[in-house]
Amino acid sequence: MSTEETADEQDGAAVHGDILECILSHLPLIDLASSSSVSRGWERAVSSSISHFNALKPWLLLHFHPKSSPSAAAYDPRSAVWMNINYHSPIPPTAHLQSSHSSLLYTLTPSKFSFSIDPLHLTWHHVDPPLTWRTDPIVALVAHRVIIVAGTSVFNDEPPAVEIHDLKSNTWDTCEELPSIFAEYATAMWFSIAVDDNNLHVMHKTSGAVFSFDPIKKSWAGPFDMKPDPDVFSSIIGFAGGGMVIVGLLGSPEDVKSVKIYEVVVQFSECRKIGEMPKSFVEKLQGESAEMASIGMSSAGDFIFLHHGSDPVEVIQCEVVSGGDGGCRWGIVPNTVVDDRTRLRRLVFTSSNVGVEDLQRALRSESPQTTIKVKESDGLN
Repeated sequence: MSTEETADEQDGAAVHGDILECILSHLPLIDLASSSSVSRGWERAVSSSISHFNALKPWLLLHFHPKSSPSAAAYDPRSAVWMNINYHSPIPPTAHLQSSHSSLLYTLTPSKFSFSIDPLHLTWHHVDPPLTWRTDPIVALVAHRVIIVAGTSVFNDEPPAVEIHDLKSNTWDTCEELPSIFAEYATAMWFSIAVDDNNLHVMHKTSGAVFSFDPIKKSWAGPFDMKPDPDVFSSIIGFAGGGMVIVGLLGSPEDVKSVKIYEVVVQFSECRKIGEMPKSFVEKLQGESAEMASIGMSSAGDFIFLHHGSDPVEVIQCEVVSGGDGGCRWGIVPNTVVDDRTRLRRLVFTSSNVGVEDLQRALRSESPQTTIKVKESDGLN
């Protein structure tokens, strides 16, 4: 028996098997990242604990860009804890941090396009800006291609079309075709987007019309009428539970009656309701705002995180249940980050599948140094 194997046995001598794994299941994932580095025995115990006792769940990340060092807050539903993330970022304080969908964080200036696609958004890529300068476009990542759609430009009478950046060749390409709806609604605020391995899907929030763009063929499909209910006045699109979902607000902005989640059963031809938010949660979501014209969504895996589109004081969590009768499990994300102080800043929401290896990689980083720790007080440092 090797010295390392003997050490592993000694490490596990005090606490064995299921007992150790059960204990580990109560620890936040950030602590498991350190525990799994103790020895091979502990690494196996951490992996087994995650597999059999308390599985990984996607994280919700709230990004801030203050004048000092950038920071983020991350919520792990698995442990129901918030964490502070502090890191060095090459993004200047004047840059406008944005995200069109759950996995992509970016800034766009006339001189540079910067984006981040890793789970914790600690690594940034910098490329030349698109050929046409535009403000508030739709920006999405499909496979290894970043797609920029529409937006407004003071230099062009016509709305900009589509530009595609290939991450492998580091080049920009263009597509002149653009659905006519973008002539009237040119900016990202009017749309919700979702991406799969091959296409960008864009939903007009008010009408429910969906258009799909294939970056390889450089062609659009649609519009598809995906308004799931006549009483829906605003809807957004995403992926959760292994399929495409639509979240709809029913009633009116001044009087939201219900929030429902629909599954797209057959691509852009049929959808069915799979869940409805409890009325008390709808009231939490709306908060003290006079109206709620839209909601924001971040999703990963089976989880959807919903917040008020313009006043995100509360975040509602929904787990889409796969198999059996399906449905949704609802919960409220503890509000220990968004308060009267932080809501004055621009909040950018993303959601990611974060694993032990992602955390170990972040904590091992020496340049720049990254710190992640369980949040102990209200607000961000």
